Amino acid sequence: TVGTLLATGTAHAQSLSGEALVKTLQQGGYIIVMRHASSPREVPDKQTANQDNVKPERQLDAEGRASATAMGNALRELKIPIGDVLSSPTYRALETVRYARFGNPQPHAELGDNGQSMKGGTAAQAAWLQKKVTQFPRGINAIIVTHLPNLAGAFPQMTSGLADGEALIFGSDGKGGLTLVARVKIEDWPRMPR
Repeated sequence: TVGTLLATGTAHAQSLSGEALVKTLQQGGYIIVMRHASSPREVPDKQTANQDNVKPERQLDAEGRASATAMGNALRELKIPIGDVLSSPTYRALETVRYARFGNPQPHAELGDNGQSMKGGTAAQAAWLQKKVTQFPRGINAIIVTHLPNLAGAFPQMTSGLADGEALIFGSDGKGGLTLVARVKIEDWPRMPR
């Protein structure tokens, strides 16, 4: 089960990188679970908020916008097929999807921050994410954009030092569970071998 796998942490993890990772992802069947791109911890005021950030909520900074754009461009150039895109309903997560041009995101409250920013994430949200990550697509990859508290709750042994925009890439272990195949920083996607 997922719980058993997660209790053992990265003992089941393979470590793919570079060309091997690209070739693997080009085949599809993986889930890329990422933390949203770089976003200042402060909520912008009405003058500094993006026009469409009407609530206002935290939004991406210049680095976050640039890195999300570069990641999306890299995935397309690398011919890594992307199907479903699940996202936190927060502005910064949806903005990550928009700048990466991943397509139409499916917002899920279970991926959100519960209005708590860095303190969000419940046990129910962690269980939901653990279950979603075992639903592997065929021939394409899925992307999930969420927040550090949700990732840490679902995968505590795998998220130490997880940076803004960093992704955990999961594949099937062949027994109904999952295995961590790679951990990729957002700035590393454009550097992958073509």
